Amino acid sequence: MSALHAPAVPEKLTWAGGSEPLKASYGKLMMWFFSTTHWPIPEKVFEAVPFLHGISLPLVFVGIMTFILIFSSVTMVLAVEAGHRGDRADVEKWMLWTILGGFTFLGSQAWEWSHFIHGPELALAAKDAAGNAIEGANLVRNPYGPPAFADLFFFITGFHGTHVFSGVILNILIFFNTATGLYERRGHYEMVEKVGLYWHFVDLVWVFVFTFFYLV
Repeated sequence: MSALHAPAVPEKLTWAGGSEPLKASYGKLMMWFFSTTHWPIPEKVFEAVPFLHGISLPLVFVGIMTFILIFSSVTMVLAVEAGHRGDRADVEKWMLWTILGGFTFLGSQAWEWSHFIHGPELALAAKDAAGNAIEGANLVRNPYGPPAFADLFFFITGFHGTHVFSGVILNILIFFNTATGLYERRGHYEMVEKVGLYWHFVDLVWVFVFTFFYLV
């Protein structure tokens, strides 16, 4: 059969103006390409701890952050329980501990961001595949691996951190209202429980972030 009479390539088997290479669809080809890209091992990226320079402690600091946030959920539960008893002093006490836990977590996350952006403390000793010193990551550069890794890190942790910050602000308002006797005059501490549900939600989300971004 001459080239003039050759059957046309079916539309469903073409993309970008030509036949499918290796008889693979565009989607499959991109997935193969993405799968071959080196994805950083979180244990190798997040191995630093403040004041312990040069010591490799994989995910220890992230684990401490996780413990702090979970502990703040416990103190929130105690604040809600104290509200059910109408114990104003205990509500104030446990709300203060919850607020402290939230600020500590945010401060720890800020340090982690700074370390991730500026790179390892021993930057001169840390080299990439080309032999250049690792300077750290941002939205356009990620010496630890593909740029998507840095994008996901900033998006996921930043989005969650924003919710934690809003939760801390709400907790401060609840503490202020408790300290001024607003809920005592109302005869109930239902708002403590409502804000507590939100706080538990952001804590639960972090458990998923820790599991599927840092551990997997």
